[in-house]
Amino acid sequence: MNLKEKVYLAGGMKSGWQDKVIQQFEDKFIFLNPRDHHLSIPEQYTTWDLHYVKKADIILVYMEKDNPSGYGLTLEVGYAKALNKTIILIDERSAIDTSFANRFKIVRESSNVVFNNLKDGLAFIERFSVYSI
Repeated sequence: MNLKEKVYLAGGMKSGWQDKVIQQFEDKFIFLNPRDHHLSIPEQYTTWDLHYVKKADIILVYMEKDNPSGYGLTLEVGYAKALNKTIILIDERSAIDTSFANRFKIVRESSNVVFNNLKDGLAFIERFSVYSI
């Protein structure tokens, strides 16, 4: 029986950060990665994304400093909050863009814990694997 936590990876789709996270923790979690669905029609990928947010135990959210909008990520966080999921936000952009930070504040407030860099966020999420079997 597999009791590993299921982690949904919310964030930018171009930099490949998901692959690095999966490689680092491949034996500790089950990852639900939107990059895997290869869908391009908005209603299809939105349905896929929200389905797996619902299935996840933890939502790992990465707002990279060069992410142009974060709109999809915002939807996923809002839905996860409504479902009372554990939301771990890594927000690199707010520290360098005050206009963005003001608009993104609602996402920060909706998250259970917020980190300003990937390294600290990943060190924290690793703690959730302690009880995984």
